[in-house]
Amino acid sequence: MVRLINYTLNPEIVIATAARLCYSSYDIGKIEEDFKDKDSGLEKARKLIRKVRGSGHESVLEHASFTFGVENISRSTSHQLVRHRIASYSQRSQRYVKETKPQYVTPDSISCNREFLEKYKKIISEIYSLYGYFIEKGVPPEDARYLLPNATETQIVFTMNARELLHFFRLRGCERAQWEIRRVAKEAFNLVYQIAPSIFKGAGPSCVRGACSEGEFSCKKPSEIRASWLKGERGDV
Repeated sequence: MVRLINYTLNPEIVIATAARLCYSSYDIGKIEEDFKDKDSGLEKARKLIRKVRGSGHESVLEHASFTFGVENISRSTSHQLVRHRIASYSQRSQRYVKETKPQYVTPDSISCNREFLEKYKKIISEIYSLYGYFIEKGVPPEDARYLLPNATETQIVFTMNARELLHFFRLRGCERAQWEIRRVAKEAFNLVYQIAPSIFKGAGPSCVRGACSEGEFSCKKPSEIRASWLKGERGDV
C-alpha cells in the first residue's frame, strides 16, 4: 500500500547540522565537518537529535522530507490524508482518468458478512455500470465521477517533513483514527524508522511515549498499541 519513493539524503545529519548551528559560533562548513565521519559523525548526530527532541526544539526536523507513494486506498481515506496541510499531494484525477472497471476498497466489517458483501458488491457494480453508460453517451468524466462512491480506489503521492510526519503518526496512528488511514500511518512509520531512527523513535499515538490523550474516548488498551508501534522500531513487522 505505501512505498517510500524518496527522502532527504542523510536526514539525521541534515537535521543535526541545523540543530548545532542554532547553538554554535562555528560556521556551517565547520559544523558539517564534525558530522563527516561515517560512524562517529552519525552517532553524534543521533545523540544531538535525541537531545533536541527531548527539549521540544522540533523546528529543525522540518529540514528533512520524505515522499511516499500510496496505492489501493479509498477516496474516503485520501480525503482524510489531505487534511494534513503541511504537506504536498498529487492524486490520480477522476477528471482526466476514466474509471474503466470497478476498483474499490471493502471494509472488513462488510466483507466478513456474506449478506452485507453481496449487497455492497451489487450496488457498486450498478454504480460503475451507470458511470460507464454516461461516459459512453458523452458525459464528461468530470461529471460522471459524481456517481462514484467513497470506496473508489485511488493513488496518491505525498511529501511531508519529519516534524509533520511525527504529528501525522500521533493523530492517525491512534486507534480512534479510521482503520485505513491508520494502516497508511503505520506502514509509513515502518519505512522511515529504518532510515532515521533517531528522528522517529517513540513516534506514534500519545500512548507510545506517555499517557493516552483521548480521555474518556480512550481505546483502553495502551499496552497493546504501544507494543504494536515498538515492533516497528525493532524491525520485526
